[in-house]
Amino acid sequence: MQRPLLAPLTLAALCLAALLPLTTRAADGTAGSTPPKAFVDGIGPDWRSLGSADFTNVNCHADTWTWNAEGVSCTGKPVGVMRTLKPFTNFEMVLQWKHLSSGGNSGVFVWATPEALSNLKPGQLPPGGIEVQILDHGYTEQYEKSTGKKADWFTSNGDVFPVGKSTMKPFPPVAPNSQRAFPRKNLSRGFGEWNHYYIRCINGEVRLWVNGEEVSGGTDCKANTGFLCLESEGAPIEFKNLRIRELP
Repeated sequence: MQRPLLAPLTLAALCLAALLPLTTRAADGTAGSTPPKAFVDGIGPDWRSLGSADFTNVNCHADTWTWNAEGVSCTGKPVGVMRTLKPFTNFEMVLQWKHLSSGGNSGVFVWATPEALSNLKPGQLPPGGIEVQILDHGYTEQYEKSTGKKADWFTSNGDVFPVGKSTMKPFPPVAPNSQRAFPRKNLSRGFGEWNHYYIRCINGEVRLWVNGEEVSGGTDCKANTGFLCLESEGAPIEFKNLRIRELP
């Protein structure tokens, strides 16, 4: 006996079901599924925007930083920083950044001390604080071509490391010198594309999320209070949606 053909709507439903992820079951037999990744957008109680009124130039030119409605653009020249007007101890922050050229270099300094920011000349970076690296993938090729050395002491996906007199115990994996925390995943996008950083700093511990996933950080940071800085380091970059929430 010939079986009746499936109605078009039923056939379409079966095809769609085949494309959906399989439902998993826990040991107790209850249905479940893979949970979505957490994403901190900086919206909620006690979060606030950071804008031009929150920063002051340290050792850049007057036209190095240009603020707009969404954030700030940086020419990259000269090398230097601008800092927040007030220091922070425990906090979390979000920001988006985009390099405008291959091999661009920048970063966010947390807990930069007043001493590290004193008497800096154009072309210098603070000799203190914890740097959250913002580096384009093209930097690796440029470094190896110009030096003839293997780029094994840094990555371009969100390193975290102490600068100058500051110290930190990095989370693994670590750089060969055991000072720099390497990311556990390579999640940053290349120049011309926006990236999202969520940075959490609590009781001397720094943790970094790149585009929604935690990748690197460290603990036992000294100092563990100080200024936030945005870094100008030779190449144009844009920042937007800078937001912060202070914590107890």
